[in-house]
Amino acid sequence: MSELDRELGWDDEIEKDSGDFLLLPEGDYDFVVESFERGRHNGSEKLPACNKAMLKLRIDTPDGTALINHNLFLHTKTEGMISVFFTSIGQKKKGEKIKMNWNAVIGAKGRCKVGIHEWTGTDGEKRQGNDIKKFYPFEEKKFEAGKF
Repeated sequence: MSELDRELGWDDEIEKDSGDFLLLPEGDYDFVVESFERGRHNGSEKLPACNKAMLKLRIDTPDGTALINHNLFLHTKTEGMISVFFTSIGQKKKGEKIKMNWNAVIGAKGRCKVGIHEWTGTDGEKRQGNDIKKFYPFEEKKFEAGKF
């Protein structure tokens, strides 16, 4: 959560309107980790109960800003996916063993492939949203040159 995010009281005043949802076309985008929260996965057929990192990735485009939620499940079955994320934000090099530094995740920059997933809402309406299909290795020169 940002420093301005906080719980509202029952008698607080409100002003901000809902922002427009931006559905990104499938493709490759630069991202910034907007926020990170620790959570718990209750378990499923594919993955037992485990900790999870709930990330909010911000992608700025000429058409606006998109926020995509992405979960990383802290389990040996998904260790490769966690490793790819940390490689994408420049905290890890391929083949290197590291301790995950969650304190350095917020504000980190990287590049990813965004896809579109579809589902049917509880009201029966078809909906679309973005999800992360792949993280790319960190390109230090790109971000140092201020191209981000």
